[in-house]
Amino acid sequence: MTASTPHHAEERRLRRELAAVYRLVAHFRMTDLIFTHISARVPGPELHFLINPYGLLFEEITASNLVKVDLSGHPVEETPHPVNPAGFVIHSAVHAARPDAHCVLHTHTRAGCAIAAQEEGLLPLNQISMEFHGRLGYHDYEGVALNLAEQRRLVADLAGHPAMILRNHGLLTVGETPAQAFLRMYYLDKACEIQVAATAGGAKLVMPPPDIRELTARQLAGEGEGSDFQDDKAYDLAWSALLRLVERVAPDYKD
Repeated sequence: MTASTPHHAEERRLRRELAAVYRLVAHFRMTDLIFTHISARVPGPELHFLINPYGLLFEEITASNLVKVDLSGHPVEETPHPVNPAGFVIHSAVHAARPDAHCVLHTHTRAGCAIAAQEEGLLPLNQISMEFHGRLGYHDYEGVALNLAEQRRLVADLAGHPAMILRNHGLLTVGETPAQAFLRMYYLDKACEIQVAATAGGAKLVMPPPDIRELTARQLAGEGEGSDFQDDKAYDLAWSALLRLVERVAPDYKD
């Protein structure tokens, strides 16, 4: 692995964390063959990002074969791997507009695409889905995301939210770290799976009132107002457990 900036150690750590996320997305069957991407901003003053080599399955991603690209999706270092600048259209728009979005994760899962096709979007049917109550953007479908003109509208629809449903397309989450983006995606996709299951039989649905939905969202976001207890260790503990899982099932991700 090469790194020519003073941030070599931090980039090496980031490469391993991002590679771990790729392997976790593969492990939990959230992939679409070689398509979709997870990108992460490299430390330093340049707008450089790490992304998967075009053509590799997510289970083949390692720390060293991640490609470093600029905001246009073009490699900034020599690489034996092809890249797909068009695949970076969504990611580059979000990275450029959201300084806090160090990692952007996009999926085409079955459940995510199913909810993206439903007019009402994600419903507050479960504690997991209520994490995203009032914190989820929606972007109307404009065709395959190959046009730069779409970026402005996509960014406006995401606004300051941690996640977005791309209608008739899929799911997107952002995070200050790859770990945060992954955990958000894991639970957003789980919420979609729950909704598909809950609505499949046609039974009447029970949904909590708006004040309970907002309370739950604040609780799960670590905004503990109105609660007697607050769990500020949950995500760190979950990520540590996931890293142990990756070490067992795909230890070569660090290579």
